[in-house]
Amino acid sequence: MHIGVDATCWQNTRGYGRHARALLSTLVRLDTENHYTFVLDSAEDEKVLPFGVEVRVAKTTTPTAIAASAKGHRSLRDLWQMSRTLSSSDFDLLLFPTIYSYVPILSRAKKIVMIHDIIPETFPQLTLPGFTSRLFWKTKTALGRWQADAIVTVSDYSRQGIIRHFNIPPEKVFVVGEASDPIFRVLDNPIPTPYLISLGITPYGRHVVYVGGFGPHKNLETLVTVFAKLSRYLTLSDIRLVLVGEYQKEVFYSSFETIRRRVEELGITDRVLFTGYLSDEELVVLLNLSTVLVLPSLIEGFGLPAIEAAACGCPVIATTASPLPNLLGTAGLYIDPQRPEELEEALIRVLESESLRRQMRGKGLMAVRQLTWEIAARQMMSLLHAMGKKYP
Repeated sequence: MHIGVDATCWQNTRGYGRHARALLSTLVRLDTENHYTFVLDSAEDEKVLPFGVEVRVAKTTTPTAIAASAKGHRSLRDLWQMSRTLSSSDFDLLLFPTIYSYVPILSRAKKIVMIHDIIPETFPQLTLPGFTSRLFWKTKTALGRWQADAIVTVSDYSRQGIIRHFNIPPEKVFVVGEASDPIFRVLDNPIPTPYLISLGITPYGRHVVYVGGFGPHKNLETLVTVFAKLSRYLTLSDIRLVLVGEYQKEVFYSSFETIRRRVEELGITDRVLFTGYLSDEELVVLLNLSTVLVLPSLIEGFGLPAIEAAACGCPVIATTASPLPNLLGTAGLYIDPQRPEELEEALIRVLESESLRRQMRGKGLMAVRQLTWEIAARQMMSLLHAMGKKYP
């Protein structure tokens, strides 16, 4: 089959960009039967694409990663350029790695659309700030679901949510998992990079780390409030909170300023570090130096930062509103994101017990070995093969 891939999210630094790069790179490497053409909206991405793929560039005025943001939308001209390129009659199948960048298709090609989660549907007021953005989102996702011959998501947790929320037949929704990149591993002697040192991160003291966006649904106000309370304990006088994530060039709805002001109100500015975006090379060092990673979100479709942390030997406290209890099992502690007292209790347990941290570390390393991008790519290949059999 000739498979056309919407690769406009390739350079996005958030979770769905990382997912697309890892999954598609592995898929193209393993799948020797099908021919892949990646469709871009910027020639800048060509030099970093997997070897051996054909490339077509749609001439748009605004990159999708910016236009398909919380406050933006693509122009009719850009929509038409992407749709026309992807609707080429020589494609047998089209793959959209995320519904964020979906465009209507005018061809008979089979279509696979990935919906990572139902976060915008569950908490629209926390992810899409205005009526217009919610209207565009609902219209786009409705059309994407209607045109899709198969819907793919990243976990059984998300699959069940998609089936329930959209009333989609279960046989139409498939799971293709995620994994941490091989760079996330236990380092024998983690040494802070110059940038981490400039932030005040050292191998000494205990660090509570969060990795991700600053959207309101990430529940970070609860995290900083609980941290402020714990920081007053004499036995926890050395703890620091490290919040990792882009906040200056964020295209998604962000509550960063609210979080920053809350930190000031609580009087913990000297205990809280905002790192901004970190490269994988710096993030793996930070996770190796950290005492615990916390993911307190109101909902997660997968929770990749927790998997990456576990791969680095860092214990995890995560939301129950996610697939992480099933993915990590007893390697993590799980909290109801609506109950701050559960987060407080979990943090105290992990921060004060070296034996518990050691136990969680060992179990986490075992759990993440069961998750690889090769497994995920083979899951996608199986679906592609099934779709190919249906193709007339």
